[in-house]
Amino acid sequence: MRQWFRSAVVPLGLLLAGMSLSIPSSAESPAAPIRVRGVISAIEGNVLVIATREGPSVKVALADNVRVSAVKALDMSAIKPGNFIGTAAAPTADGGLQSLEVVVFPDEMRGTGEGHYDWDLTPGSSMTNATVDAVVESANGRDLQLSYKGGSIKISVPPNAPIVTFESFDRKELKAGLPIYTPATKAVDGSLSAARVVVGKDGLKPPM
Repeated sequence: MRQWFRSAVVPLGLLLAGMSLSIPSSAESPAAPIRVRGVISAIEGNVLVIATREGPSVKVALADNVRVSAVKALDMSAIKPGNFIGTAAAPTADGGLQSLEVVVFPDEMRGTGEGHYDWDLTPGSSMTNATVDAVVESANGRDLQLSYKGGSIKISVPPNAPIVTFESFDRKELKAGLPIYTPATKAVDGSLSAARVVVGKDGLKPPM
C-alpha cells in the first residue's frame, strides 16, 4: 500500500517552459521509506525505540507534526464498491493474487499511494491502493475488482485476512508495548525520522 501511512514515493519532475534544467538523480527519485514494523520498547523524548520484527532495535525520531493513527478492526462486509482501499497481497499458484490484509481508507485519505507496486510484508508481496469497483462472493472469501490510475486488478480476500481502518490516536498515548508500523525517512547520517505512525491497540497490530 502506498498509503497515507505507507507514504507513497513519487518521482519529482520539474517542467519549466523554455528552460532546460539538469536535475540530480537524487532529486528525481527520493529515497524509498524504511518501513519499520515492530513493538515500541521505550520512548526517549521525541524518539521511539522500536524492537523490529527482524530482531534489532532502531530509534525513530518523531517529527513535530507527526500524524499518529491507530488501526480499528472491520468486518469483511465493510469492503464495498466505491471504497478506496489498500491491500498487500501474495501471488497464488494459479497466477492470481491473494490479500494478506486490507485497509479501508477514510474518505479524507482517498487517493493515498494510489497504484500497484512491490511491497515487503512478505517475500514477493505487492501493494495495491485502489478503488473497489466490484465485490463478488466466492467460496474462499471475496474477490475484489480494483482500479487505479493506469490499471486494474482482481485480488481475492480470504476470510482470515485482517481488515482494518484508521482512527485518530493521541500522540501522548504512545507507550512501550504498542505494536507499530511507520514508513521512516533515513537521513545521510543513518538516523531515522517519521512523519506518520500507525499503532495497534486492544490486541490488534498494524497488519500492513
